[in-house]
Amino acid sequence: MAMQVSGNYAQSKTDYAEKVKEKQAAERAEKAKEAQEAKKASEEKGAGRLSEPQDVYIHGEKSEKEPVGLYRIGQDEDGSRKIFFDDPDKADRADNKEEPKADEDGKKLKVDRNDQGKPTEKCITDTDKVDREIKKLKEKKQQLEQQIQSASGDEKKIRELEKKLAQVENELSQKDNDTYRRQNASVSK
Repeated sequence: MAMQVSGNYAQSKTDYAEKVKEKQAAERAEKAKEAQEAKKASEEKGAGRLSEPQDVYIHGEKSEKEPVGLYRIGQDEDGSRKIFFDDPDKADRADNKEEPKADEDGKKLKVDRNDQGKPTEKCITDTDKVDREIKKLKEKKQQLEQQIQSASGDEKKIRELEKKLAQVENELSQKDNDTYRRQNASVSK
């Protein structure tokens, strides 16, 4: 049995391919037209407003303005590092200083000021509570050492006292330092 391919089949195959190509070309042209219309609409919308400001580097020699101020690293009252701002307009603000406050007798009080011209704040740190706690621990340590020496015959009691002594020594080593004193000190203004 022999099959014969008709000429119509080959013709319809090429017709279909051409139709697909034409359809794709029409879709591309439509998308391009929509994109062009959208671009035109956005240009018209943005034409009325100014462009957004952008940051631009201006070299110091070309800049007409004087610098706003200088920053420096220093130490505060606690000895920790702090960034200070030296304001060039300090003299202008000196005229606007607050008047010194008066006490009950009508005498003017002196107001201490820091580098920026602001009133300084003074605080009092009290470590007495921490010092008392450390002193109690040291006394407890001495008592335990004496008890260990006096209980020479009973090993069970000596072990128990040595455990307590180790705990007290550990607690004392954690608390008898400046960091612990600073953290647990009471601060008042």
